[in-house]
Amino acid sequence: MKYYDPLKLTEETIKIVVKEDMRKYYRVGRSSRWYGGIVDSYCCGCNLRCVFCWSGFPRDHPEDIGRFYSARQIFEEFVKCARQKGLKQVRITGNEPTLGRRHLVRVLELIDATSLLFILETNGILIGNDPTYAEEISKYRNVHVRVALKGTNRFEFARLTRAEPKYFNLQLKALENLLFAGVSCHPALMLSFTTQANIEKLKKSLKTISPSLAENLEGEYVILYPPVVKRLEEAGIKPKTTKSQTTRPRT
Repeated sequence: MKYYDPLKLTEETIKIVVKEDMRKYYRVGRSSRWYGGIVDSYCCGCNLRCVFCWSGFPRDHPEDIGRFYSARQIFEEFVKCARQKGLKQVRITGNEPTLGRRHLVRVLELIDATSLLFILETNGILIGNDPTYAEEISKYRNVHVRVALKGTNRFEFARLTRAEPKYFNLQLKALENLLFAGVSCHPALMLSFTTQANIEKLKKSLKTISPSLAENLEGEYVILYPPVVKRLEEAGIKPKTTKSQTTRPRT
C-alpha cells in the first residue's frame, strides 16, 4: 500500500481552503444535538483520509464546494444561532479545524470575550507537530480540545487513514503538548475497528503522558451512513461494532 504524508497533504489543502484569515466552509451556524446541544459550522478540507469518515465531498473535493468566511463572520453566526437556540457551546466541525491556524485562533479570540465554550475537535496532527500551536490555544480560556485518535497504534492508524504509520505518534504528542500548555483536553477513540487488548495498551501509553488521559478516554463507534458503508467496502474493512444513525450524541 502506498501511504501519504499528512503534513504534505496539509500544505496542499491549505492552498485550497485558507485565504489569509479566511477559511472555506460549506455550512455555517447550524444547531445539532451533540454534546447536549451545540452550534456547528462545517469547514472544508482535511489532512487525513479516514475510511470511516462521514465527510465525503467537502473533504475530498474542497475546491468545488463552499465559500470563504472571515473569523468574525463565523463568530457572528455562532452567536446568532446560540442566542436563537439557547445554546452555550460551539464548534467548527465537518473536517479539520486546525488547518487554518490564523483563522481558528481569531475565532477563539472572539469567543473568549463571551460565555460560550468552543469545543475544538481535531485529529491532533498539527498540534502534535508544532508545540507552539498548543501554546497559542492556551491563551484562551473558553476552549476544550477533543483529540480524535485514529486507531490504538501506528498499524491501526495506517490501516484506517492510509497515512504513513509514524504520524500516529503526533496524535499522542498533541495531547502531551496541550497538557503541557495547560489546555483542557481529552482523547477520543473510534472503537469499531480495534480490540479490547489494543485499547488497554493504548491506555497504558496515555498514562505515561498523564493518568487523566486514560481515565477520560472517550469511545465512539462508526455510524453507517450510506457513503461510509461504500467507503469501508471499497477499503475491504469491516467494523467489529457499529452504531445506527440514531446513535446518542457525545457528551
